[in-house]
Amino acid sequence: MKLFLLCLLLCAGFSPAAFAATGSLDLTLSPIGIVSLVLFALAYLLVMAEEKIHLRKSKPVLVAAGLIWALIAWRYMQDGIPDVTADAFRHTLLEFAELMLFLLVAMTYISALEERRLFDALRAWMIRRGFSYRTLFWISGVLAFVISSFANNMTTAMLMCAVVMKVAEGDKRFINLTCVNIVVAANAGGAFIPFGDITTLMVWQAGIVTFNEFFTLFIPAVVNYLVPAIIMSFFVERRYPAALQEDVELKRGALRILTLFLTTIAIAVLYHSWLDLPPVLGMMTGLGLLQFFGFFLRKTLPGSLARKRAMAEREGDKERLRALGQIVPFDVFNRIARAEWDTLLFFYGVVTCVGGLGYIGYLEMLSTSLYGNGNPTTANVILGLMSSVVDNIPVMFAVLTMQPDMSHGQWLLITLTAGVGGSLLSIGSAAGVALMGQARGYYTFVGHLKWAPVILLGYGASVLTHLYLNADVFQIFGSPSGH
Repeated sequence: MKLFLLCLLLCAGFSPAAFAATGSLDLTLSPIGIVSLVLFALAYLLVMAEEKIHLRKSKPVLVAAGLIWALIAWRYMQDGIPDVTADAFRHTLLEFAELMLFLLVAMTYISALEERRLFDALRAWMIRRGFSYRTLFWISGVLAFVISSFANNMTTAMLMCAVVMKVAEGDKRFINLTCVNIVVAANAGGAFIPFGDITTLMVWQAGIVTFNEFFTLFIPAVVNYLVPAIIMSFFVERRYPAALQEDVELKRGALRILTLFLTTIAIAVLYHSWLDLPPVLGMMTGLGLLQFFGFFLRKTLPGSLARKRAMAEREGDKERLRALGQIVPFDVFNRIARAEWDTLLFFYGVVTCVGGLGYIGYLEMLSTSLYGNGNPTTANVILGLMSSVVDNIPVMFAVLTMQPDMSHGQWLLITLTAGVGGSLLSIGSAAGVALMGQARGYYTFVGHLKWAPVILLGYGASVLTHLYLNADVFQIFGSPSGH
């Protein structure tokens, strides 16, 4: 029964327009519909078991997506209307393409900053400072919150985890506790800005909430992080780790690439806010700027190396000369290749699977069961809690597709709950799953579960904060642009 309800939750597709055709067939009780539900359920079970079976999460959903749409197309061909299915799939694919290209540019910039050693330099600075365990607990959490607002939560969490693992090597209790804090902070930090999480990006690109309105979630997001963090901090021992020395030199152009990234984000916002163009156009323009800068770095590399070698030879620095001999030219396309393609392909598979299941006819059933009682607050809070088990991407797809008649305050509420609900379990977010692999044996499912009650307390506090502080936006109603 639970698996069936889970399938119903995930069966709504991404674009309402794709499923609004009056000629679509209701296949919810047909063998095609049931088989499609089973295919998706099996694929998602394999996704949830990724950590155990080591099968990348994109593989099962890609196969399931192809089979589901093939079954739908075959059924519609029997009725002589195959073009209807093709048009619906193309619409879903277009919606996905916009999000994928947006994410690809963001991932490319993050990869470029990693290659230029910006994050390594940040880690080395924290290690050299010799902070106490309690100070390290707070700094790693606050930085995770801040960085995840423009970088993805998984990269942010892994960066902070690397610092903790290096400084507190072998201290299992402290590492587990701090990793829990990092996961909560990274998820909360991405909830109040469109670039912080895929769910916020989807809501923004759908035109439901303006860019500025997302910042009303800042205080609720801070509350979501601070409540459990304050409680957990009392369990951190007052002692100092062994002093370590690590020096990291930024590669040429690191800060300029960071500036280009911030400029690209600004361009995307301006394109969407002033020109009513899709934000992805601004992001792709920024990718072009990065390519031009990469061309500049390659052309000026010989001269830069010659100057640095001459200086190292004068100083007799053999280690420096050896390091200069290993430098390779910056290549944007290498950074694109190193994007998280498994995540992007998983994203495609989920969109396509749930798009097909929504087209089968489960959308009305799901909409009635969740929002038919006239209390969207309860539905949004429950969906947020479910995102600790079910990935928040299909959860948000379901809500965007159903298009319930909700105020902006309620749309912001589901954005908040879907973004931070995954913090309740280690498997509830990409950040938690990544850290279970990175800190294997130190950060575990059970170790995270012990702190679920205080994380739940923060979840409830953030919801109440939003309902109280942002009561005025609950009076604003509006439909997504273009729908």
